[in-house]
Amino acid sequence: MIEIKQVSKLYEGKEAIKNVTLDIQKGSIYGLLGSNGAGKTTLLKMLSGNLIQDSGEIFIDRSFVFENREVKNRCFFLPDTPYFLANYTIKQMAGFYSHMYSDWNQERFYQLQEVFSIPFQYKIHKLSKGMQRQVAFWLALSTMPEVLILDEPFDGLDPVMRKAVRQLLIQDVSEKEMTVLISSHNLQEIEDLADHVGILHKGELVIQKDLDDLKADVHKVQIAFKHKIPHGLYRGVQILNKERRGSVIVCIVKGKESVIKSHFNQFQPEIFDILPLTLEEIFIYEMGGIGYVIQNNLV
Repeated sequence: MIEIKQVSKLYEGKEAIKNVTLDIQKGSIYGLLGSNGAGKTTLLKMLSGNLIQDSGEIFIDRSFVFENREVKNRCFFLPDTPYFLANYTIKQMAGFYSHMYSDWNQERFYQLQEVFSIPFQYKIHKLSKGMQRQVAFWLALSTMPEVLILDEPFDGLDPVMRKAVRQLLIQDVSEKEMTVLISSHNLQEIEDLADHVGILHKGELVIQKDLDDLKADVHKVQIAFKHKIPHGLYRGVQILNKERRGSVIVCIVKGKESVIKSHFNQFQPEIFDILPLTLEEIFIYEMGGIGYVIQNNLV
């Protein structure tokens, strides 16, 4: 569905995006993570056709995106700061989009008013940040996009509305095979929604995995011994982080669970547990492993 092949983009003599390649399948939700300034927004702008790459190729359904009206008609980009025409009401903005997008669904627009509960006649610029974000989702989903590109989409939404929006996205992915690309610093939201994740760092895509595979590859280990720590305990496994908590050692270990169990069990520990990690914890330790230093990591 979405193909990005060896794409690079230069800004003021610096590479914002460096030779990025990724594939996103139709009907999937892809979470794009990264450090501040990693190039996530630049990549989304190129994918949506608002910027052109300096090198490489970007396709949606095997068609180039930039200056391609037919492709853009089937995509919707919701930026981190939604834009609305000055002094327009919600209904007037809906009228504008109905002329811009051939698949605009007026019936759905009216149906979604039951979810967002904001009167049609309200002027958008007078609404709060959170309510403007609701209107942006309301309009976006009414265009019936095949591809929805979201940059920090949940910023400003309260927990109830976040849940409602998540349910709408999941519904459209399930029923219409809509493809969604989300860039967010709210890793809990990504964990709840995405099936695949990619991590950008300094313009490079350093990790791209199925979310379940990513979780299966990084583990938190708690281990303790009756006496001193055995010689060679940390050899033969990839330790991303370790610390002592009294007599207990807590390690973040990268690798297959079976290999990790086999390694530590040979030392006959008094206590040995493998605990699940959140996506946020995985992100912190993966980024630490590639040189993005974070102080006071919590495990």
